[in-house]
Amino acid sequence: MSRKSPFASWLCAMLHCFGSYILADLLLGESPIDYFSNNSSVILATAVWYLIFFCPMNLFYKCVSFLPMKLIFVAMKEVVRVRKIAAGVHHAHHRYHHGWFIMMATGWVKGSGVALMSNLEQLLRGVWKPETNEILHMSFPTKASLYGTILFTLQQTHWLPISEANLIFFFTMFMIVCKVFMTATHSHASPFAPVESFICPVFFGSVSSGHTSHHHDQHGASHEVSHPPPPPAKSKEELNEGTRKRKAKKAE
Repeated sequence: MSRKSPFASWLCAMLHCFGSYILADLLLGESPIDYFSNNSSVILATAVWYLIFFCPMNLFYKCVSFLPMKLIFVAMKEVVRVRKIAAGVHHAHHRYHHGWFIMMATGWVKGSGVALMSNLEQLLRGVWKPETNEILHMSFPTKASLYGTILFTLQQTHWLPISEANLIFFFTMFMIVCKVFMTATHSHASPFAPVESFICPVFFGSVSSGHTSHHHDQHGASHEVSHPPPPPAKSKEELNEGTRKRKAKKAE
């Protein structure tokens, strides 16, 4: 797509770079293109986009996708993510002192705005996959951003007895360790899965029984379709009629 439609490719790249700022500005009633006034950031993002797609022999992409280099960039990304979450919560708290949900929403989109705008980015590429909605199927960064913004909201409203600097440090270390480990081992398993598997059935019920019954219903329906019922047995008159026809044919 980068060669057929360079502008669409560049626009998707800008959404990946600044999607979190766009969503946060929309939530707080500010201009969604305000961050594009930062010329140095836009030029840097454009330069990276150009090198990724148009560098000769894909040298730049091969360098950044080399695993040791990739792990460094992953760690740096998580540092930026946590600081964006903290800044989003702090900004919302400055505007709405008692708006807990506004703080959490702003911090969440600051930390995972790129993933939340994935469907819009797909539309720009001419693809529509509503089943890949990030809210329906949250990835680890999206879940971690949600849990992190809850912690920062509690800290900002003085319900969590810890300084902001210490919370940023501990949560950053947690994110770096988890994401670097998942990237190095090519794992997609969420570190929150054991806790969620224990808590969710208690508070929200289990879906296993409903899924099982649905599976049995589907299996029964497919069984009925694959094995139609046998035709009804012929009556005695029909059998006699068939016998007379066969005798008449032999006589001829």
